[in-house]
Amino acid sequence: MTNLIAIPLFLSSADPILANVMASLPSYDYSGSIGWAQPMADSYLIGQIILDRAAALSRQPSDEGVLIVGFGATDQNNERAMQGDLKKLADYLGRYHHFRETQQVVYYDRAAPEAEERNRVADSLITHMAAKKGRALAVMASLGPKFDHGMSLMSRMKTQFREIDVVLSDEELLPHPNVLRWLKKTANAYQPAAASEVGVVIMPHGANQVWNDAVEQMVAPLRATYAIEMAFGMGDARILQEAVSNLEARHMRKIVFVRLYALTRHLKERTDYILGLTDSPTAMGHGGHDTTGTYPPQVRTAAQFETVGGYEETSDVARILHERIVEISTAPADETVFLVAHGEKLDEDDAKWRALINAHIETLKQDPHCAQLKAIRAATVREDWPDKRDKAVKDIRDMIETASQTGRALLIADRLHGSGPYPKLFQGLDYTLNDKGLAHPVLTGWLRTAIDRAAATLTAPRATPSR
Repeated sequence: MTNLIAIPLFLSSADPILANVMASLPSYDYSGSIGWAQPMADSYLIGQIILDRAAALSRQPSDEGVLIVGFGATDQNNERAMQGDLKKLADYLGRYHHFRETQQVVYYDRAAPEAEERNRVADSLITHMAAKKGRALAVMASLGPKFDHGMSLMSRMKTQFREIDVVLSDEELLPHPNVLRWLKKTANAYQPAAASEVGVVIMPHGANQVWNDAVEQMVAPLRATYAIEMAFGMGDARILQEAVSNLEARHMRKIVFVRLYALTRHLKERTDYILGLTDSPTAMGHGGHDTTGTYPPQVRTAAQFETVGGYEETSDVARILHERIVEISTAPADETVFLVAHGEKLDEDDAKWRALINAHIETLKQDPHCAQLKAIRAATVREDWPDKRDKAVKDIRDMIETASQTGRALLIADRLHGSGPYPKLFQGLDYTLNDKGLAHPVLTGWLRTAIDRAAATLTAPRATPSR
């Protein structure tokens, strides 16, 4: 017995033809179970088709109205439901282009009982938009009938819209490469991948070449096991697209995405959106926008993703910190150690980060060498937020100065590599700095474990959906 997944090449689950197919399919003599994947309107990849069609027509969005046009309703119930799916596409378009207005209209199948009357209503909506100041653009969100180039829904609509001065897109949803991506992505969601079909994108912050090389060296042992692409940056959509595309070109169907940042939440909301794992702009954080005030583009891919992040949250970090302390400690009884991390903007989040460091400190205190230290203190500089940074740095400077008056002050850079702005922030103070950071074979082991766990999820069978 084999379970089947039916992929509906229909924009809306309310499409009457799809409803008939779904009702009829169980009548076939088949011993396995049949599940249905989600229709096209539920995928951001289809929203990108509408985005492309509108962008090709648009000159000045603020002076233009856009009509998203559907086809195939047979009664007012499925018309309303299909309108709802068109609204999803209109909302997606609105994230990236601020048109004067957007509207949705659904034409009825000519054989429907109310077709003539309801299509006149649709015509009037379009005519009303065309009469307004500025341009009226129409994008066909449909897979209409096409017997040849002359006898097709598109041909009929072009003739009709030309008469009322509406600019119509040249194509419906097809042809467009995102339709094939959507089909593949949907199939990939239900087909377990072989280990050789799982790739990895690793996203560290990135800095100068020395910093990048240290991270590459830490990642290098993993390349014998996994196809890996590096995507240095803070969730740069173009860099992520390039990395994902490179893996797809190497025949990877599923991808583990690693946010090589200290905490799990760091850039998770932004990168989850870019990867298409969330379709809610409100889940982006910082108002749902990137630093330019616009939504970042989402990757165009057929790959499925599993994500991990938050290296500071593993207890193994204490092993690295221990090594960094021992490397510069000479007389522990006279030394105070400061573990200094980047820090957060919000006080509550910053306190949580320091709590993690304090957990590492409790582990360190169990070590005979570290147990002899005068003290080990957790600190964050909150370096990206001047109003928070000034007080944080002053507090740390005061502690270092006090410690150096009666012994040695040791500063350990609790960051992936290097010391960032610490030499400048603590200039003039008497302290010894270890700036090697956390790029270490221990972190390579954490990466391997995290990737293996995520890859196991991607290669596991998925249950057949029911409808």
